[in-house]
Amino acid sequence: MVRLLALLIAANLAWAAWSQGWLRVIGLGPQQQTEPERLARQVRPEALRIEPLADGADSRPAEPPRAPGSAASEALPPASAASASAAQAPASAPASAPASAPTSAPASAAAPASAPQAVQDDTVARRGGVCLQAGPFDDKQIESVRRAAATLPAGSWRVNEVSLSGRWMVYLGKLADAETVRVRRAELRARGIDTDHPGAAFEPGLSLGRFSNEETAQRALSELSRKGVRAARVVQERRDTPAYVLRLPSVDAALRQQARGLLGALGNKTLHPCE
Repeated sequence: MVRLLALLIAANLAWAAWSQGWLRVIGLGPQQQTEPERLARQVRPEALRIEPLADGADSRPAEPPRAPGSAASEALPPASAASASAAQAPASAPASAPASAPTSAPASAAAPASAPQAVQDDTVARRGGVCLQAGPFDDKQIESVRRAAATLPAGSWRVNEVSLSGRWMVYLGKLADAETVRVRRAELRARGIDTDHPGAAFEPGLSLGRFSNEETAQRALSELSRKGVRAARVVQERRDTPAYVLRLPSVDAALRQQARGLLGALGNKTLHPCE
């Protein structure tokens, strides 16, 4: 135990003598860290200036601005400096690209494709209204329409005369009775031929198609004959006749509300945008 204590004391004395440089006279001791060669490698040491910080200033050292002719570029040969600048250019270009990208979509992109009907009506009212019409009506029907329209503001409506072109029909009839009509309809449906009611003037019978001109109706009749349809013929269901259309040139929100009183006089016709 005494030997161990003596060894520890001797070791401590030896370390103290070495660290304090007492043994440097015999070639022992730590090396001095002066390194004068580092001072020799300094670039422009006279440009270094140490200034005290102002009160409240940030204690972190600010990065000095780099001029195009910095020490780093001056240390390179001209060819190497040009290569370094070319290598840095592509890397810096993408970094600035996102800054020019738009950060928000245009306000118009968030708008809906079409406004609700209420908004459309309000817009139309501000622009002076929309044109509506109903018809066509015959001579008898238009009289009740005129009486109903007379309750609207003066100048807000008018009646236009139009001409209804003739219409032709491929007609099967007249048949004996309603039972015969039912049987013939079933036979034609089995052959893939559609039928319709021919109108009051041609009952009892069947309509096999309606056409705007006689030539087209005759071609349809020939096609039906090739399918085995017999006793059908082309008739003129309606001649060119005059008719009438009720027209409201400028309907705003208030007039639209008043025009609801016309529904009874219009019958199965409705107000719709003007053609």
